[in-house]
Amino acid sequence: MMQAPVFGIYHRHRLRVRLSFRGLSLPRIALAIFLAAFASLNEGRADSSVESVTLFAAASTTNALTEIVELYKDQSDTRVRTVFAASSTLSKQIVNGAPADLFLSANERWMEHLIDKAAVDPKSKRALFGNRLVLVVGPNSEAESGGQHRKLSPSLPLGKILGTSRLAIGDPAHVPAGIYAKAAMQSLDLWDDYSDKLAFSGNVRTALALVERGEAAAGIVYETDALILPKLGIIGTFPPGSHPPIIYPLAIVTDRHSKAVEDFYRFLAGPEAAKIFARHGFSPSEALQ
Repeated sequence: MMQAPVFGIYHRHRLRVRLSFRGLSLPRIALAIFLAAFASLNEGRADSSVESVTLFAAASTTNALTEIVELYKDQSDTRVRTVFAASSTLSKQIVNGAPADLFLSANERWMEHLIDKAAVDPKSKRALFGNRLVLVVGPNSEAESGGQHRKLSPSLPLGKILGTSRLAIGDPAHVPAGIYAKAAMQSLDLWDDYSDKLAFSGNVRTALALVERGEAAAGIVYETDALILPKLGIIGTFPPGSHPPIIYPLAIVTDRHSKAVEDFYRFLAGPEAAKIFARHGFSPSEALQ
């Protein structure tokens, strides 16, 4: 059985015409019905004339892409729909036939999965930008925040930071942020000692929310996510060599090439979008290789 897609349901609001036949002659009734049908038909044609593009994107890109889509509205009549979730979830939905036109993943693994399944055009794959991995604590934490410029090391006093609480990370079985977090913890010899104190989440934004609400004392998230909540403290950044490079690849879904899709694809890879991604903390992908 096909897995139900996670994408939103888009409702088309049809023109509703209330007819009152009281006191009308049969010719007038017929004319009213004809006019209502004609109006409904014209509305349907108007809707179909508006091109649309659906972008499936990693949850960590929500804020930046929302701004980019708003900017694109000023330059194009194309309607852009965005669906945000864990890259793993979106990848599986695309394989199962979800109507995505473009896919922006938070790691190479799930993009390669789609290439292997012939679900995206491999020639369209390109790295847009990169990210960093940081350790954050809640607003009431007494841990000393070193900021994102401080590099974490095996001497990190994680036990003191956590106390009796937990460490929130994405599920390393499939969530890219969790995969990177596990690799980083293993590199710093922290995994074996603290793997029983982890709180797994379905995507990086959920892990961030656990820390924000105080349900976890700390979390490992992307730098870009940490920066949207300045009341959280950044203990430091995991060294780039402690985990695979965090690269966000973009590709066009197989058989979804159209002028509208290719135009937005080029816009996402262009200088205007790059400025917005940079302002939200994303880094040029080649800088993290």
